[in-house]
Amino acid sequence: MDLPEDSAHSNLTWTNVAIGLAFILFDVGISTVFRLGVGVSLLIAALRCIGQLAVVATLLQQVFENKNPWMVALICFILNFLGTFETVVNKSPRRFQYMFPAVLVAMLGSTIPISIIGSRFAMSIQPFWTPIQYIPLVGMLCGATISGVVVAVSFILKEMQENRDKVEIYLAFGATRMEACKPIAIQALKLALTPPINSMSVLGIIAIPGMMTGAILGGSSVQQAAKLQMIIMFMITASTTLASVFTTFAAISVVVDQDHRVRGDRIVGKARWFNFDVKNWSYKKVVKWLREAFRRKTRNRRDLVTVQEEERLLENLS
Repeated sequence: MDLPEDSAHSNLTWTNVAIGLAFILFDVGISTVFRLGVGVSLLIAALRCIGQLAVVATLLQQVFENKNPWMVALICFILNFLGTFETVVNKSPRRFQYMFPAVLVAMLGSTIPISIIGSRFAMSIQPFWTPIQYIPLVGMLCGATISGVVVAVSFILKEMQENRDKVEIYLAFGATRMEACKPIAIQALKLALTPPINSMSVLGIIAIPGMMTGAILGGSSVQQAAKLQMIIMFMITASTTLASVFTTFAAISVVVDQDHRVRGDRIVGKARWFNFDVKNWSYKKVVKWLREAFRRKTRNRRDLVTVQEEERLLENLS
């Protein structure tokens, strides 16, 4: 028996979102009871999710209605740029010199070509840049590619810092930088490709993916939704592979220079001004910071007044 149209496509309101937020509050309660210390992080992440999706929904609604290819290109670039920012600033515990442009090129060079080829030929979309289908596709590729890039780069930089003597031994015996770093690169790529391999292995039998569920809820047939999910998973795996390979060789090329020296000075942790953690907030720290800022401002003002008085006295004496 078919469901009525109203029940099949219910109109969700912010009340429904508030009810769904109760699940996060439950997790916050669990964190409080067991003293996990992730309650604030859960709330901040949930509020970010609500705000970001609300803004994206508003913007995409305008883009979908206008059907402007240049606007689609701009949105895709912004998605890749923000994905690069998230990868370099928030996700990677270590960074190498020129990491931001390298990751940006890797993201653009993997998500855009694969999304164009997949949209045009695998999904048979005409034109391939149709906003309502192409933009979500690029967004999914960006989200999945970030994880692979972070895993690959983090492993390489960790090995270069903690086990650099192994690489230097290879280099001392005449190996090129790529030959010396080959075992590290292979292991990094294996780790980066493990999540998409595991995802493809359990799809359909153990887990029903979100894209397939969304297509079914949107009114597509189960067969069409399953085929669409297959294509998207293959594209995600290809995009993750391409971006991980590029960033892996970029990291090796930067950390091991042309003179075959391991440059540990080109590996840095998170920048100090990026080390902003909401979990470290406290009333005492905020009050202390405000008090010090007020004292500093008052001291600067007094110094300025003193300098002005000295200048006035010198003018009077002259």
